[in-house]
Amino acid sequence: MERMVSEEGNAAIVRAGGHKDAVDMASSGARAAAYSDHDILRICLLAGKIMLQNGGETSRVEDTMMRIAAAYGFDNSHSYVTPTGILFAIDGAAPATRLIRISERSTNLQKVTIVNDISRRICGDGMTAAEALRQLQDTDKQPFAYPEWLRIATAAVASGCFVIMFQGGWSDFMPAVLAGGIGFLLVVLLHRFVPVKFFAEFLAAAAIGGTAVLLTQNGLGDDLNIIIIGSVMPLVPGLHITNAVRDLMAGHLVSGLSKGAEAFLTAFAIGSGIAVVLSLL
Repeated sequence: MERMVSEEGNAAIVRAGGHKDAVDMASSGARAAAYSDHDILRICLLAGKIMLQNGGETSRVEDTMMRIAAAYGFDNSHSYVTPTGILFAIDGAAPATRLIRISERSTNLQKVTIVNDISRRICGDGMTAAEALRQLQDTDKQPFAYPEWLRIATAAVASGCFVIMFQGGWSDFMPAVLAGGIGFLLVVLLHRFVPVKFFAEFLAAAAIGGTAVLLTQNGLGDDLNIIIIGSVMPLVPGLHITNAVRDLMAGHLVSGLSKGAEAFLTAFAIGSGIAVVLSLL
């Protein structure tokens, strides 16, 4: 008798679980039917584009796009992300695939945070596709979080603080502020006219080295090496190095090596600019 009751209870549990799975599948299918493949592709690619352009690592970009697609009922999605492009596909009755190219990259982690928040609300609160697309488009159109003059001023002050952190004297603080501010100003201006980052960073580093040499020769600084090191720190590609290591550890070898090579070229440009100035002056 007890065995029969137990078997009936197990059967009821199985039926309940099967009913729940069926409800979940029906709900997922209903959401997939409510939105077209084209709409979901637009949302996923726009979210991935914003994150990749503004400093998000490859694994985060891929995971976000696939989670958004799954939240709208498209569980079978595939993504392939490199620093210069995103390939995203959705399986289903009418499979769809789209490729988007990334030509410009910068560092704006505020936009990455906003996209993460939108993704969580899509998965948790069931945000509609139209609302998600509108918010992503608004985020994509947002200007940089801080004005250029504030970024330049912050880089200048940070240069002086790096001098103190590297155990330099207070007499080297203001020369580093001036040299670092001039260098970062040139980077911001040259990026508008020079499409190749290497040359912009090379010229900015050369300006930093020249300014530091002139200031120390005129008695406005004591330790030339500390002033130069502190002034070039705002140009160092710290985020690129971090993302390259994280992508390599996550198994994204192409993205990791690409970002590592980009960081190496930036570091090489900075070092070359300083070396040229020191060899001439």
